[in-house]
Amino acid sequence: MVTDRETLAQDLAATFTAHYPREAALPLEALSPSDLALYLEAESPINTARTVEQIDPELAAGAIAQMEDEAARRLLPSLNPMHLGSLLARMPPERQQQRMALLDDDLAGELRAVMAYPPDTAGHLMDPRFLVYGPETTAREVVEKLSAFRQKRILDVLLVDEERRLAGVLPLQSILLAETDTPLRELVTGSSPSVHAMAPRDEVVALLTGGKLTTLPVVDLDGHVLGVIRHASLVDAVREEASVNLQTMVGVSKDERALSSPWFSVRKRLPWLNINLLTAFLAAAVVGVFEGTIAKFTALAVLLPVVAGQSGNTGMQALAVTMRGLSLREIRPRLWVRILAKEATVGAVNGVAVALVTMAGTYVWSRSLGLCAVIGVSMVLSMVIAGVAGAAIPLLLTIAKQDPAQSSSIILTTVTDVMGFLSFLGLATLFSQFL
Repeated sequence: MVTDRETLAQDLAATFTAHYPREAALPLEALSPSDLALYLEAESPINTARTVEQIDPELAAGAIAQMEDEAARRLLPSLNPMHLGSLLARMPPERQQQRMALLDDDLAGELRAVMAYPPDTAGHLMDPRFLVYGPETTAREVVEKLSAFRQKRILDVLLVDEERRLAGVLPLQSILLAETDTPLRELVTGSSPSVHAMAPRDEVVALLTGGKLTTLPVVDLDGHVLGVIRHASLVDAVREEASVNLQTMVGVSKDERALSSPWFSVRKRLPWLNINLLTAFLAAAVVGVFEGTIAKFTALAVLLPVVAGQSGNTGMQALAVTMRGLSLREIRPRLWVRILAKEATVGAVNGVAVALVTMAGTYVWSRSLGLCAVIGVSMVLSMVIAGVAGAAIPLLLTIAKQDPAQSSSIILTTVTDVMGFLSFLGLATLFSQFL
């Protein structure tokens, strides 16, 4: 009876792992690499392969590096070649070679081809295994050959010419609905998108968001097909692009993961924290210039965070919208006049609305019309400047051929703090006789 229960529990665990890989990966990510290696050795590769692809890459690579050779020999061929290449690339060179030696020659060759490309390129994302047919192949022949691939989810097939140059991408649906004797060349309509192997990841993301693609061919300079990026990989690329932008905006390395070692995180974050400290001193220096005014009118010190906070929020809103537009290719730097004018207008209108509320609250608290006028005008000025800066920073970085997300929030915070303090304290100094 106990044996039956144990067998049932094992079957249920295997079924859960096979059908819900992401959910199964969550508790596994709490394990150490050595414990995860023991788990993978004990489980069937069929059940664990998809789960391994959902685990943090650093952890998965460490576990696979520690697995027994025979267990690794069973698991590695079950993984997606692109993901496997990414895991192997994270291992020490000697361990990487040991694991490669466990693979058959064909798979090892495919992995070397993928791993030869930099991590953020289309070549690294591509799957070197794809179906390709000549222009004279008929729809019937394709259907007959596809019967051998029943276990694989195939959405498109590639059409190449005599020199293996890309001639088109055909949805499987159009082949199935065509007359059986129709050659594939007659089914091609329009041009098919493709991407060069060395194209950056953001170009892959742009092609994905620009059209409804399920398969994106990867070609060399002569148009020869090297592999394909499938829809799942395209979605992963979009997700990775978004997460990278989110991290780099606040000065976190794109290589850092949630389970990265503490020392790795410290090494990547500390330089940007020091830069942020310098910018904070710059903002403090601006306040120091008006030390006499603040000493004379202590109410200014109370209201300083209000101006800085509102201008900071305004700048971050403009930054987020502009970053999204650049990522999705909705805008280009050549539209800078229109973009900055829009953000200046939004900042002015929102500034007036917020200033009225701020002035009312300030009057109730201080009963000073002069102080109300100073904070109202400075609020409008600082929010207009913040909106323009939030849009201008990523545009300028793009024009300079730099990553527009690289610590842009740190730069923006400096601008909004300095200009917020300068406008408020500067106006208070000029019109001190009315305070």
